[in-house]
Amino acid sequence: MTKQELLNWSNAFEKLNVLVLGDVMIDSYFWGKVDRISPEAPVPVVQVQKRENRLGGAANVALNIHALGAQAIICSVVGHDANGDLLRSTLKHGKFSTEGIIDSPQRITTVKTRVMSQGHHLLRVDEEITSPLSATDERHLLDCVRGILDRHPVHAIIFEDYNKGVLTPLVIETVIAWARERSIPTTVDPKRDHFFTYQGVTMFKPNLKELREGMKVDLNRGDIPAITQAVHQLRNQLEAESVMVTLSEHGVISSNAAGDAHHAAHPREILDVSGAGDTVIAVATLCLAAGCDIHQAATLSNLAGGLVCEKAGVVPVDKERWMNEAMAAIVKEETLLK
Repeated sequence: MTKQELLNWSNAFEKLNVLVLGDVMIDSYFWGKVDRISPEAPVPVVQVQKRENRLGGAANVALNIHALGAQAIICSVVGHDANGDLLRSTLKHGKFSTEGIIDSPQRITTVKTRVMSQGHHLLRVDEEITSPLSATDERHLLDCVRGILDRHPVHAIIFEDYNKGVLTPLVIETVIAWARERSIPTTVDPKRDHFFTYQGVTMFKPNLKELREGMKVDLNRGDIPAITQAVHQLRNQLEAESVMVTLSEHGVISSNAAGDAHHAAHPREILDVSGAGDTVIAVATLCLAAGCDIHQAATLSNLAGGLVCEKAGVVPVDKERWMNEAMAAIVKEETLLK
């Protein structure tokens, strides 16, 4: 890719609307310091200095979409509870629409609470219901998605699956069918459940753990040829246009009908990998919607995913820093080719 192409794609982001469908949650943080061990048990005592609530799960994908200059509409089901109210108010504070958020008295709002000290992750406590949506909640969610597709121009749909029950087979298959009728590209950040339900999507993005579990194969993280073979098989089984598999320190593999590519990871001071997958799917989706092919999208999203790993907690990508590093990578490649 060239610097001008990158600028064109980045500018195109500002005209894109992305529907993010999946499991939303609150990422709650206790930030403090540890200077003693509890006399009650051999555990550290954290003196809390700050508490913070952030948007998580599919909502963090939307944050990344917004940080890159595009618009995101979130569709999900939350509990009819205080945390559901908190999530709505947090969305409104971030200038997100809440028209796609459905309340259900049968569920609770997912909250992941992390205890952090001096940049280190000490403990996580999860509050959640992971059972599939009821038939009533499915119908309400699908009616909501259909209404949004009718009211808004949507340029891409992201399925953000955290195995919390929102993405049922009926929801997945129905929305993919609607997207294909409207020629809207679909991208997927999957989990093991319903792995092969996403038939005919534009781009499928598991990480290596999800690829192993979904395909039921034992793959070594550094065995690029074996992973590439599994990616081929997965793409054929899903009848997907493209597949991208993230491999942590070993980078990313991307595949479509035109061929495969391995994109090495950039050297990083890794502090926290939480939320990196959210950033990768957001960047890759916007790049595809802006006109990149899967290999260009993989290069750019791989870079962005690494950047957020340098921050503590779940944070969206910094667009300016991402653009600067992408530009530097292009200049370096042009220099090597001379």
